[in-house]
Amino acid sequence: MRWSLAAVLFFAAVVPSVAAQQNAECLACHGQQGLTGQAGHSVYINAEKQKASVHGSLPCTACHTDIKGFPHPAHPAAVNCASCHADEAKDVEVSVHVKAAANPCLACHGNPHTIVPVKDPESPVYALNIPKTCGSCHANPEMAKKFGLPNVYSMYMDSIHGFALAKDGLLVAASCSSCHGTHKILSHTNPESRTYRANIPATCGACHAGPEREYFAGIHGQLVKAGDLDAPVCSDCHTAHQIARVQTASWQEKTSATCGNCHKEKYRTYLDTFHAQVSALGYVETAHCWNCHRYHDILPASNPHSSIAPANLVTTCGQCHKAVTASFISFQPHADPRNAKDFPALHFAAIFMDLLLLAVFGFFGLHTILWLIRSAFDRHKGGA
Repeated sequence: MRWSLAAVLFFAAVVPSVAAQQNAECLACHGQQGLTGQAGHSVYINAEKQKASVHGSLPCTACHTDIKGFPHPAHPAAVNCASCHADEAKDVEVSVHVKAAANPCLACHGNPHTIVPVKDPESPVYALNIPKTCGSCHANPEMAKKFGLPNVYSMYMDSIHGFALAKDGLLVAASCSSCHGTHKILSHTNPESRTYRANIPATCGACHAGPEREYFAGIHGQLVKAGDLDAPVCSDCHTAHQIARVQTASWQEKTSATCGNCHKEKYRTYLDTFHAQVSALGYVETAHCWNCHRYHDILPASNPHSSIAPANLVTTCGQCHKAVTASFISFQPHADPRNAKDFPALHFAAIFMDLLLLAVFGFFGLHTILWLIRSAFDRHKGGA
């Protein structure tokens, strides 16, 4: 006999005394500490915790459907959670976890006789406990080796989300399930996955609605909407698990290089500027890519709404430089002295300066060598 969820709930609501009586009969044996089965594993059930669990109002046979009475089979059939939780089981069946554990339900929810509501702090899937629960596999060296998993648990715990959840106790902070989902966790290569590249902005946008709106207003978001999966998404700039505070010096110093992964030529010319050179010395209050191009709503200079559109340059540069003039904004921040076609004057000026530098160092180098030779000759002559 297989119980439907409706039948189980009806049975528990209408005939609670029957369920309680049946459970008491089972716990007469299984409530004894130290009780073990034929395989030597414990079959003890804590009566108090079982009664307080979400399954406490159900008869034992609602789950152990092949047991008709005592004595029962030595090896009862495995419990089928799908008999009540059909939708959740359907999602788990297509998830990446179905191959990772014999019973994925128990791997996350724990002992079926002591399962408490999700909002109970004792639950393994309570918001504060989710990283630890997921980390039981994702920080396990054997599991990592078997399935080729990176140790994302330690990365997450050191991130801004991990600190907010574990250190500050903020239940609204993003945890594993916030990004990956709960039961239907799919590979990031699956287009239906919440972590599939095209879906990442919407996944992050579930919490960061403002940045998501700005992102899709910018060129990167527009490219992703058009189907260009090479365009940057949230995880390209912020990473997936090691997300840091953007106000920190370490993040700001390395993130211009992140932009440079795609914009190689622009980054190379940026490194020649005063802004980049003082940034390399650890000075935070200088212009980085996002100070001029903005953070999420990045637009090309040809767009009148762009922060680097000619009409907006006075405002953009004026964030740091007071009394900006028309002459000031004529400065080319990405001028390339190697590009003779677009910057001929700068190109030949750079060649002249290089030759002048070589001539000065060459002249004084030769002068120093001749001076040393003359000094050695004079010392030798004086000694004789």
